[in-house]
Amino acid sequence: MFKFFGKGAGRAEAVPEVKASAAGPLVAIASHGRASWGARDTGTLVRSGFLTNPVGFRAVKLIAEAAAAVPLVVQDRVQRYDAHPVQDLLARPNGAQGTAELLEAVYAQLLLSGSAYLEGVGAGGLPVEMHVLRSDRMRVIPGADGWPAAYEYTVGGRKARFDVAGDVSPVCHIKSFHPQDDHYGFSPMQAAANAVDVHNAASAWSKALLDNAARPSGAIIYRGADGQSQLRHDQYTRLVDEMESQHQGARNAGRPMLLEGGLDWKPMGFSPSDMEFQKTKEAAAREIAIAFGVPPMLLGIPGDATYANYQEANRAFYRLTVLPLATRVTSAIADWLSDFSGERLDIRPDLDQIAALSGERDSQWRRVSEASFLSDAEKRRLLGLPVQEVE
Repeated sequence: MFKFFGKGAGRAEAVPEVKASAAGPLVAIASHGRASWGARDTGTLVRSGFLTNPVGFRAVKLIAEAAAAVPLVVQDRVQRYDAHPVQDLLARPNGAQGTAELLEAVYAQLLLSGSAYLEGVGAGGLPVEMHVLRSDRMRVIPGADGWPAAYEYTVGGRKARFDVAGDVSPVCHIKSFHPQDDHYGFSPMQAAANAVDVHNAASAWSKALLDNAARPSGAIIYRGADGQSQLRHDQYTRLVDEMESQHQGARNAGRPMLLEGGLDWKPMGFSPSDMEFQKTKEAAAREIAIAFGVPPMLLGIPGDATYANYQEANRAFYRLTVLPLATRVTSAIADWLSDFSGERLDIRPDLDQIAALSGERDSQWRRVSEASFLSDAEKRRLLGLPVQEVE
């Protein structure tokens, strides 16, 4: 029998005389077993789901950039401020970043790891600067009561400790809901991890297919003149070398094969599972998009017609994903900064300046303004405005 594998694949020793089998020259390789999933730590998930996966990368960038571009307003119960120290801090949080850059990093860390950390730098009063700390370098140190007593940040073997037992914490920890962890959040990337593995495996399979002339391999059948079905060692080595040098790779696609000495080529067509591979990849891409809350239409994923048009999908994206995320994060930052200043402030998205929601906002303003049974204060409260402007 023609042996493809093994050290004895071409020996010229005498073979005991046996009856020939019609199926002997062919080798069927089948593999059945459990699925092999990647690791679920933050570093591995970021590499496999963001750095090397286009769907995960685009989903995170789309959400983070859209949320960071949402205009923000600073107000309290009485008025909306045109100028305030908190606004100045948000406009220039540190010497290297502006508002959009800082918030994009916060949103991206939250989407990738489930936790985001902001460090406030300053001595007394409102921080002079704010910096985003990488989630994979931060460790929560719980106290005797189970609540965080400190945060430990590690870079290059050096550790910095932030004590948070006092009234004001130097670190703002924003985390997503995690049903089984008291200190760290659960990220969309963790929920999409299986789909990311499937999508990456499908991409690797497609690359391997292209490297092998963009079609499945076939079988070379040897029938010698004397009925033997086994090649000598030198014949086997020559055949393998010729296949690798002359017929593998994209540059050799379509090159005719010259067979001699009783060799016959039997091509293998696409099996039903091969034909379904592209559909599997597209299904995995949709699962990744769903985990992040991005309509697949916005990512260019085919086969999804949930929304009537792009504008409707974009409006749903802002209403269901971007605004809830931006509202939660800015609210947490506002509470944290209020502890420094002693002044209760609210930082929220300015819905009137979001182009994707302009139609909804115009309709709401019209309905509220035409409601004659509401007082001016009630109308302002329904629109998210302070009770009364100060002249």
